[in-house]
Amino acid sequence: MPVPKQQRSRQKVRTRRGSVSYKGPQTSKCPKCGFEKVAHRACPECGTYKDREVIDVAKREKRAEKKLKSQEEEE
Repeated sequence: MPVPKQQRSRQKVRTRRGSVSYKGPQTSKCPKCGFEKVAHRACPECGTYKDREVIDVAKREKRAEKKLKSQEEEE
């Protein structure tokens, strides 16, 4: 089995690993509302993807309000 002849210095190792860091998810602007969204996903603000409405945002907001009310009643 191959074995390295010499130990790699800390500087060499850290230099190599420095460019491998996580950059975060790619984002793009929604063409309809301009909201910064994750690439290749529907816009959470207006519910469009590829210039089509795929999520009914008003319906989703009503559901969220209803859920909040039920949680407040339980308390």
